[in-house]
Amino acid sequence: MYKKLASGLIVSCQAAEGEVFHGLGLMRYMAKAAKAGGAAGIRALADEIPSIREETDLPVIGLVKKKYEGSEVYITPTRREADVLLETGCDVIAIDATARPRPQGETTESLFSYIKKAAPGIAVMADCDTLESALVADKIGFDYAGTTMRGYTRETAGIGIPDYAFLKEFCGALRHAKPIAEGGIWEAGQLKKVLECKPYAVVIGTAITRPADITARFTKIMAEMRG
Repeated sequence: MYKKLASGLIVSCQAAEGEVFHGLGLMRYMAKAAKAGGAAGIRALADEIPSIREETDLPVIGLVKKKYEGSEVYITPTRREADVLLETGCDVIAIDATARPRPQGETTESLFSYIKKAAPGIAVMADCDTLESALVADKIGFDYAGTTMRGYTRETAGIGIPDYAFLKEFCGALRHAKPIAEGGIWEAGQLKKVLECKPYAVVIGTAITRPADITARFTKIMAEMRG
């Protein structure tokens, strides 16, 4: 598993509720196209994984996005979502590993332990926002740690991504978890700078699989040029 993702590009193929492609079953084709382009893995929502499996044998990082009242954690927040992912046969389960309180009294460590006990062979990825949260995940024993939540939590709000200085420190500080760079990568120049930080793998999503966001980026530039 590790060797398959090493130095590779993981393409995030997600169509969450509220997005143009939600419910249309098109992520299987996004994943197929990603494999054709040389992707090493796919990051996907649980309900899309079975159809993605029909199109590609690439390793899949699975997650569930679910909001609970009283908690800001929404990426695989509880055991209920972990159980859903365990049924999909994904290779890696991604969970929010920020310091924010989880719903239903769950903790990051208890959820990690639950997953590992239920499926010892499955890998678990920590979606982090700060070096502190990454180090905690590393100590717990996560297989992977990503910069997924950088810029998306209250503590990191307003920070520009990719945050190269942070990423370099992030990659150098982990001792067990393999570092994965994720977030804000749009252009080849940015990717080159990210790779200079020596992550184990890289996740790119929006710049590849969300045409509405890609179009909006170009139309914004055109509008600014028109003054």
